[in-house]
Amino acid sequence: MEQIKKIIVSIHLAGKELEVGELVAEDRRIYFKYYVDFLEQGMEISPFKLKSADKIYSADQHPFEGLYGVFADSIPDGWGRLLLDRTLAERGIAINTISPLTRLSYVGATGMGALIYRPEVREDHLEKFTMDLDSIAKAMNHVLEGTATEILEELYSLGGSSGGARPKILIGFNPKTKHLMHGSAVLPKGYEHWIIKFPASIDSYDSAEIEFAYYKMALDAGIEMSDCRLFTGKSGKSYFGTKRFDRVKNERLHLHSAAGLMHDDFRLSNMDYGNLMDCAFQLEKHVVAYEKILRIAAFNVFAHNRDDHSKNISFLMDQKGNWKLAPAYDLTFSTSSHGWHSTMVAGESRNPGKQQLMELAKDFRVNKASQIIDQVAEAVSLWKKIGKESGVSKESQNKIQKAIRL
Repeated sequence: MEQIKKIIVSIHLAGKELEVGELVAEDRRIYFKYYVDFLEQGMEISPFKLKSADKIYSADQHPFEGLYGVFADSIPDGWGRLLLDRTLAERGIAINTISPLTRLSYVGATGMGALIYRPEVREDHLEKFTMDLDSIAKAMNHVLEGTATEILEELYSLGGSSGGARPKILIGFNPKTKHLMHGSAVLPKGYEHWIIKFPASIDSYDSAEIEFAYYKMALDAGIEMSDCRLFTGKSGKSYFGTKRFDRVKNERLHLHSAAGLMHDDFRLSNMDYGNLMDCAFQLEKHVVAYEKILRIAAFNVFAHNRDDHSKNISFLMDQKGNWKLAPAYDLTFSTSSHGWHSTMVAGESRNPGKQQLMELAKDFRVNKASQIIDQVAEAVSLWKKIGKESGVSKESQNKIQKAIRL
């Protein structure tokens, strides 16, 4: 398979596609240059590490294999990467030979957020490569539709289960008819873009109900989240679903994770919630940004969500270039690989509590800190009631109750 050496990067906002610049692989490095026409828009797609400027950029190899974080955010990790690798392997392609630019070419226009990647291929390879892209996309995104009870288990079986990665699918959901469709980037009228998660082999059997209960607790805690619901398969098993916040109908919003913005290796991170507060303030340019991050920090501390790494916090940019913190996601009972919080609270990651949350708030002069923390604590204190209402098993209710820190 021909390795991709050049990709044109575009952004699709407000129904219009603008060419942003180009990525070029040469001498074992990846270079990026903005197009002059895009620079005239005055838009910053990655304001910390890839500022809009008429120059040639090249990122370090670490942490994103030579890519800038804004582009690395587009490459699926976990389940998505596993699914692509399996599909390529079935076609006789050695996974260790796949370059980051080639991976981006497979993302194309189907990634999260608003960025689009179009590979430049030699004329004599163009038709073959286009067909290859289509066949791999088809294999990865089986076009199925029906009600949740008809197709959810079938979708899950297409990929099977994976160790620690949590499989997920992108679907179209019609809330009026309850109809699901999978494999379509542009949805018919009446459909919304949703994500449905499947349990990994290490998850408890009621993981969907647990995450749904955490969603309801987070709303009570004053945290903004996208709509969530439970879908039921033919077996009667529940699956957790959430409406995508990077799509408004078929329009796209630019999405950038905190990990990508700050070039943080989220698997080996030294990130503190203070870094996230600073990041959010620089983007939103308002002190309310501090309060938003404090709420999420308090929720994760009290509700024992320890897999709270920088990839699980993101920001959205609209067509005018305005940034805001994205709705919270992946809020659920969890333990990181080392058992500590992935993101520190005022320098503490082993067992942070209210003391560290107040220290964090003091550092950033959050005036309503005590009220915010108390509101979150009150919401989490209702765990057993909310868990029971959400269908969480008694065993999981008790296990989580013991881990909750108030």
